[in-house]
Amino acid sequence: MTTSTHLLRRRRFLPLFVTQLLNAFNDNLYKNAMVLFVVYSVYNSEAAEAKFSAIASAVFILPFFVLSALSGQLADMRDKARIIRVIKACEILIMLCGATGLLLAWKGVMTGTLAIPLMLLALFAMGIHSTFFGPIKYAILPQHLRKEEVLAGTGLVEAGTYMAVLAGTILAGWIPVEWAAGMVVVTALTGYVTSRAVPPAPPLSEAQPLDHHVIRASIALVRNTMHERCVYYAILAISVFWTIGAVLFIQFPPLAKNVLMASKEVASLFLVIFSVGVAIGSMSINALLKGDVSARYAPASVLVMGLFVVAFHLVCQAWVIPTGGHLLSVGEFIAQPLAIPLLLTLLGIAVSGGMFVVPLYAFLTTRVDPSQAARTIAANNIVNSGAMVAGAVLAVSLSAMGVAIANQLLLSAAMCLVSAWFGRVLYRAECATACPDTPSR
Repeated sequence: MTTSTHLLRRRRFLPLFVTQLLNAFNDNLYKNAMVLFVVYSVYNSEAAEAKFSAIASAVFILPFFVLSALSGQLADMRDKARIIRVIKACEILIMLCGATGLLLAWKGVMTGTLAIPLMLLALFAMGIHSTFFGPIKYAILPQHLRKEEVLAGTGLVEAGTYMAVLAGTILAGWIPVEWAAGMVVVTALTGYVTSRAVPPAPPLSEAQPLDHHVIRASIALVRNTMHERCVYYAILAISVFWTIGAVLFIQFPPLAKNVLMASKEVASLFLVIFSVGVAIGSMSINALLKGDVSARYAPASVLVMGLFVVAFHLVCQAWVIPTGGHLLSVGEFIAQPLAIPLLLTLLGIAVSGGMFVVPLYAFLTTRVDPSQAARTIAANNIVNSGAMVAGAVLAVSLSAMGVAIANQLLLSAAMCLVSAWFGRVLYRAECATACPDTPSR
């Protein structure tokens, strides 16, 4: 059985792991501090709050759709470790901009005309930053790890990402916004320091000219990647999954405030439980598969996720607690009779979702030539981000049409059926084509 923990003692893995962990932490500390502050301290309308949450998500995701082709080419044709260091240096400047926006909003200085646009600009820049970092953190694994370690390494990266999301989300909900402004800058500086210890990862193929025409390059990249059936279906399944995740994350803050009458700390708690659950699912599926890269558990996992989404919706519908406008603290929220069932259904959504998505990411790095790994991840990011932006637009449209936030959860449940179908098709393709490293059945 392949173990994971020994990788954390290896220089070929640990610096990358810590760097990407700090990256995920900073993304979520900044984004959630911004969204929670605006939702709870600036706006006072469910529709406006849901709209801002969706806009923030779309602004962060959009660069993945536009620039992933360029980022994939760059990662496969240049030293990945060197690119990481450049990216982390840029993060310092971005977070200085974002921290300025947070401090202006905290002081109430030109909140609508300067502070919020400045915060959204920094969020957009962080989206660009993550667009270039994302393909590398997966594509570098087959280059630094042995073949039997790749699934374990992918699971650790996923679990570490969600534990970092957890830490960033907790702090965003609990510390003052001015503290968050300082912490994002310090984290960016620390990430640059750790990035300098990542071992070299030179390109595995001859350097080729970069295609800077983003539309042409994106179309070509997706077309050239999708010819491998296992990769094709894995990308489609992952895209639907992240659309579900995007819609849920958009809904959590306004749902907590307007449906559950809960404070921003409770909204943060929701995001925390979701992150913990995905981390648990990521590690659990590695144990079940014993290092084998396979989609055999994917359809069942995402169907269970859909059932938990429906259960979460039903609990939200049954939640009727008159508070007289008072927002429940975490202690008051936990004391409610339906609080534990609500949190358990949310945890179930996340655990089953983590079990679904991790093996699919492993497909993207093990079913292609290592020299093409970063571009495969980039193609996946293009399709994923397009689907997630569509999900954000749909969420905004439903809010504008007056559809209650709680009822919008059913959209996520319906998308689980689509993702389960793609998962089943992927597993059938895996068996039919006898994908490399997949035992015959």
